Formats: sequence, C-alpha cells, structure tokens
Amino acid sequence: MVLVGGLGFGGYRLFTKVNKALMGEGCTAAAESGKILLEVPQAANAATIAGVAHRKKLPRRALVIAYATAEQESHIENLSYGDRDSVGIFQQRPSQGWGTPEQLQDPVYSAARFFDALVKVEGYTEREVHDAAQLVQRSFDGSLYAQHEGMAEILTTGFAGESPAAVTCWYLPKEGVKPRPAESAEELRRTFGNRFAQDQKGVALPESASKKTGWSVATWAMTHAKTYGFTSVRHAGYAWTPEEGEAGWVKDPSAPADRILIG
Repeated sequence: MVLVGGLGFGGYRLFTKVNKALMGEGCTAAAESGKILLEVPQAANAATIAGVAHRKKLPRRALVIAYATAEQESHIENLSYGDRDSVGIFQQRPSQGWGTPEQLQDPVYSAARFFDALVKVEGYTEREVHDAAQLVQRSFDGSLYAQHEGMAEILTTGFAGESPAAVTCWYLPKEGVKPRPAESAEELRRTFGNRFAQDQKGVALPESASKKTGWSVATWAMTHAKTYGFTSVRHAGYAWTPEEGEAGWVKDPSAPADRILIG
C-alpha cells in the first residue's frame, strides 16, 4: 500500500495533496484522521472484506481487525505466493486446513474463513487488535498487527459506509469493454448475500438496508467497476465516473437512495 504526505499511524504516511492524475489510476479512502492511497485491486479487496463482514452481520471491530491483519499479511493484495505455502489476502496456508490454494485466492472465501476463525476467539471485540489477529493467524510476530490499527480504522469508515462517498477511484476505462452485469450480480450476492438483487440498471436495496449498507454496496460497485466494465455508479445524491474519480463523488440530486444505479 502506498501512503504519501504527512506523518501517519505506525510508520504510515497520510495522504495529502498530490496530483493524482499523474499517477494514472488509484483510489483513496478518507476519514477525519486522514486519507489513504490504495491501488484499485487493493480497494476492491477491501470492499469485498467489508461486504463479507456485512453478510455475516459482524460488528465494526471485526472489520478493523481484518483490515489490520490483511495489511500486515499482504498489503491487502491477493497474492499467489507467500511464506511457505501461504497465499491470498490473509496469507492462509492450505497445509493448515484453511482451504485449497484456489479457494484461498478467492477474496470472498478467504475473508469468510478469516471471520469464521475470528468469531471463535473469546472476547475478540474487547481484545487489542494485534492480540485478536494473532489468535487467528498464529504468525511469527503478532505484535506487528498493531501498527496498522489507524489505517484499519480509516478503511472501516469508508468501506463499511460509515461516511458517504468516502472512497473513490480513478482510472482510464478501456475502450470496447462491454459491461458484465450478470457476473457482477453473482459476485455481489456471494459477497453481501442473497438479499441484494442486481439487474441491468443496478442494485435494489432491501427496505431494511441502512444508509451505511447502501454506501458499502455502492463502494463495492465503484471499486469493482473496472473489473466488470461499468463506467458510472450513482447513489443517494452522488455520482461517480472513473474519469472524474480523482475529484471524488460529485453531487447528483437525481441519484436515488433506495438503489445503486450502475451504467
């Protein structure tokens, strides 16, 4: 993960003013404590982790622990390699019963396995982040997870939808790429659960969905737009396009709050 700017958490640097257009593509996640610069695949992985946490109805603390763990293990990248036989975002080991290498390189599967193990840790929501993470991962030096807690708090604010339009990405769309709504809809359901239905126009939110849920789904759609060939996302008074992404979400009074429009 690349972080630039002023002094940050545990050796991190917070994102300040940078001409992002010169970087070609990227994403930012923002909170009151600062901004973090991510690569587009990292942001997509972070959105998936948040979606799986939502599907499992886990508390905020679980997501903070997951992000701190994923950053230490892989920089939130879906790696095909690692220490010994470790692979994936959480560097889980097939030889230790986490799953096959193919399964562990599926972000939805690996996030679900991490959370399944985390909830078995007694009192994990009351433990220090590094303590809870270490009881799941059993790494060589569990204290290293602690340095990522500040970053994990910022990611949770954005990807869990706690702050509207807090995550944005920018890149130049490839010409001739056709949208793949059917594949996107299947992955959305795998991530967030079957309550979320996507059609050609976008995602209809369940009546019980909170504002946080709406923004978490909208953020997932935005971070996966490049993968599935979408060129716009609109939700709750805001609109996003990859070309304007460096300016963030822009006001769009016609964007509905009860669904995420995808174009």
